[in-house]
Amino acid sequence: MRSLVVAYVMAVTEVGKEHDVVKELSKIEGVSEAREVYGEFDLVCIVEGKELRSINKSVAEIRRTKGVLRTVTLISSG
Repeated sequence: MRSLVVAYVMAVTEVGKEHDVVKELSKIEGVSEAREVYGEFDLVCIVEGKELRSINKSVAEIRRTKGVLRTVTLISSG
C-alpha cells in the first residue's frame, strides 16, 4: 500500500483576513486541515495527496487564494 504525500503549508495573510482565508482553504481539494496560528505565520494547512503532483496543485490554489500574501511549504519525508 502506498502512503499519502503530506505537506504543511504556512501562510501570511492580509491583516484581519485570517479567519476568512482559513474557511476558503478548507474548501480546497487536498487540504485536510486548516488552522489559524500565532507567530510568524497566520495559518497552517495540512495538505495530503497520492502524489507530489496533487500536492503541487493544492499548494498553487492556496497561493492564489484571496488574502494570502506569502506561503512556506514543507513536504514530509516519511
